[in-house]
Amino acid sequence: MDPFESFKAVQKLAWVHFAAFEMNTTPCAARLVKRARVRPGQRVLDVACGTGVVSVTAARLGARVTGLDLTPALLERARENARIARVEIEWHEGDVEKLPFGDAAFDVVVSQYGHIFAPRPEVAIGEMLRVLKPGGTIAFSTWPPELFVGRMFALTMSYLPPPPPGAGVPTQWGDPAIVRQRLGSAVKDILFDSARMLVPALSPSHQRLLSEKSSGAIVRLVADLEMSDPARLEQFRREYDALASEYFENNFLRQDYLITRATKI
Repeated sequence: MDPFESFKAVQKLAWVHFAAFEMNTTPCAARLVKRARVRPGQRVLDVACGTGVVSVTAARLGARVTGLDLTPALLERARENARIARVEIEWHEGDVEKLPFGDAAFDVVVSQYGHIFAPRPEVAIGEMLRVLKPGGTIAFSTWPPELFVGRMFALTMSYLPPPPPGAGVPTQWGDPAIVRQRLGSAVKDILFDSARMLVPALSPSHQRLLSEKSSGAIVRLVADLEMSDPARLEQFRREYDALASEYFENNFLRQDYLITRATKI
């Protein structure tokens, strides 16, 4: 199998349990939809939609929404969220590197912490821009490498086997200079904004335990090390808790992120 396809097959399984983070990402969904200036009647594509928190938020504003994700279990949860909210959304199981839509099919393309995990950033952003009509808006939320989530990803990756040669690093999407480079001459009016997610927890260790059960790469790491090297797993846990302690206050873990918005030329 192609190494990138093998990599994505592992991702597809690893993110099965992500629904536990849904309530933390729900307020962020409203911020992203607002920054994307979603309006009633617009055709909106939510890339790597997960449990559909962005899709449902946009649909409740009257947009015609399509959600796409790699993991079937998350799409099941997304369908349930849409049913509860009484909104109609078109759901697709699919890959951001091979979007099953025609050129210029959408007025708005959004992604909340999702497209960043595609192993080939240039392919992913090329597809997102391809399906966006000229004059349309692309907007996404990402993790800067120098802040908590970016540092946590780097820590986790240092304990896992390396990705395929040439694969992108998810947190590079949180660097405005790299984002500008990847969007290139296809867009204009790039706007960057910062926002904050506050994750409630009784301690850094409580938050880490949630991540061990729900965050794709950490789920994989724990599964690997529990059997092969328990001492190394305990070392990872100590390092994670020490890092999280730098951002933990008043029973909240502070997770700052970047929102990018641009207009396709």
